[in-house]
Amino acid sequence: MTQRPVVPGFHPDPSVCRVGDTYWLVTSSFEYAPGVPLFRSTDLRSWDQVGHVLDRPSQLDVSPAGPSGGIFAPTLRYHDGRFWMVTTNWSDGGGQLLAWADDPAGPWSDPVRIPGAIGIDPDLAWDDDGTCLMTYAGFGPNGGEGIVQSAIDPLTGELLTERRWIWSGTGGKFPEGPHLYRIGEEWYLLIAEGGTERGHAVTIARGPSPQGPFEGSPSNPLVTHRGTDLPVQNTGHADLVQRPDGSWALVYHGVRPRGSSPEWHVLGRETFADDVEWRDGWPVVTGHLEPAAPADAVAREELAGTALPPSWVAASAFPGEVVSRTEGGWLVRPAGDRPAFVGRRQEHLYARVRARMVAEGTGGLSVRVDPRHALDLEVADGVVRAVWAVGDVRTVLGERALHGEAGLGFRMAPTQGHEFSTARGPDRVLAGVEGPDGFEVLGEVDGRYLSTEVAGGMTGRLVGAWCTDGSVVLRSFEYEGSDDPAVVGGGPAGPEPWAR
Repeated sequence: MTQRPVVPGFHPDPSVCRVGDTYWLVTSSFEYAPGVPLFRSTDLRSWDQVGHVLDRPSQLDVSPAGPSGGIFAPTLRYHDGRFWMVTTNWSDGGGQLLAWADDPAGPWSDPVRIPGAIGIDPDLAWDDDGTCLMTYAGFGPNGGEGIVQSAIDPLTGELLTERRWIWSGTGGKFPEGPHLYRIGEEWYLLIAEGGTERGHAVTIARGPSPQGPFEGSPSNPLVTHRGTDLPVQNTGHADLVQRPDGSWALVYHGVRPRGSSPEWHVLGRETFADDVEWRDGWPVVTGHLEPAAPADAVAREELAGTALPPSWVAASAFPGEVVSRTEGGWLVRPAGDRPAFVGRRQEHLYARVRARMVAEGTGGLSVRVDPRHALDLEVADGVVRAVWAVGDVRTVLGERALHGEAGLGFRMAPTQGHEFSTARGPDRVLAGVEGPDGFEVLGEVDGRYLSTEVAGGMTGRLVGAWCTDGSVVLRSFEYEGSDDPAVVGGGPAGPEPWAR
C-alpha cells in the first residue's frame, strides 16, 4: 500500500475545519450511535478521537435505522465564535438536523430540525451579509435534482428562502456532498459525483456569488482514481481546509480494495488527505499526506476502566441502552426485542481480536458488516459455535463444548493463493477459541463475504459483542491491528498469527 488513510476504518464523508492551530474533523456514522465521530489534529496527519457530536439520545434516534440507515454525511464549520454541525438522519423522517457548540469537545446542543429540506449531505456557509446558506443534494419528485440551496436560520432551522438549483456537476451520477467556500473574490463549490463506487470523483466550480452561476474547472475532476491501478479507489466526498501558514489541504474518503478481480474492500470508506496548491485560480492536488505512525505500527485497544472508549458504538441504539458496567465486566443484553451489538471498527488490514465472556443466554463475539453478513462466535448452553451468515443463509462451521468462561478470538489474516486466482479474496477471517494450547480454529471464511461488495451499503467491518436473549458478560476485550501482515497477520509464507 503506497497511500495510507489518516483516519482508518469505516470513517466516510469527512468534513474539516480549523480554528487557530487545531483542526477538527467529523465523519458519517449511519446506524451506529453515538453519531458523528469527532477527531482533533494539529498536523492533518495524526488524529485523535475526542468523542462524538451526537452523543446522547435526545440528539439522535437511530432505533429505526437498519444497515446503512441513520446519519449520512455531516459538515463541520466554525463561524462567529461557534462550531456548527449539520447532517441528515435518513431514518427518522425529520430531514436535516443542525447542532452547535462553543467547544467542539462538547457539550453540543440538541439539534434543530429542517424538515422542509428534502435531500442529503447539507453544507453551511455564511454570505457577506451574515446570511446562513444551506447547500445540499436535493431530491426532486422524480429522482435526482442536483445541488440546491436555501437560506436558513441556524438557531431555529427555519427555511428563509425557497430552494434554488445551483449546479449538477460535470455529468457524473449522484451529484452530492457539496461544500461552499468564499476564497478571495470568488465563491467555490466543491462536490462529489460519479457514485460512491469505483467511478467516484471530486469536482469543483466557481462563481461570483454563493448562488453562482457556477463554472466548472477546466481540469475537473480535482480528485479521482477511477480507471487506475492505484491501491486506493472510490475517492470522493472531499473538503478543503487552509493551514495557518496559508497553504491548503484536502480531506476525502476512499477504499483499499484487495484480492483478485473485481477486488473487495472490507474496512469501509476511510479518510485520506492530500496537499493542495492554487494555480490560475483553481486548486490542484500535489501529493498525499501520510499518517505520522509508520506502516508497520501496531495499534492496540482493550477495555479497561469504567467507561467504554470513544471508538465503541452500538447498532441502532446507544451503548447505554444495551451495555452496563458490572463488577465482573460489561453486561450486554438486548433492548426490548431487538438484538444487541456493541463494538468498534476494524481499522487495519490485519487484526487480532481476543475476548473473554460468560453467556447467560445466547450471545458472543462477532465480526460483521451487518447482521446478515457476519462471522459469529455463538455461545449458548455450554457450546461455542462458529456461525457464518451470508444473506439469509446461516452455516455452522464448527463447534466445541465449553466449560465455564469462554475465551474467544478472531484473526484477520492474509489471503492465500496466486495473484490471479479467483479464490484469492481480500483476507481470511478465522474464528476460534483461545485456550492454554493457543488458538483453536472453529471456522474460516474468505473475507470477500464480509466485504461491502457482497453486503452492499455504506459501512465497513466492526468487531464486538452481541446478544439475542438473556445476557452476556464481556470480561475482557483486546484489539490489535496493523497494515503490515508480518506484524499481526503473519505473511502468506510465514507463521500463522496464532502460532505463538
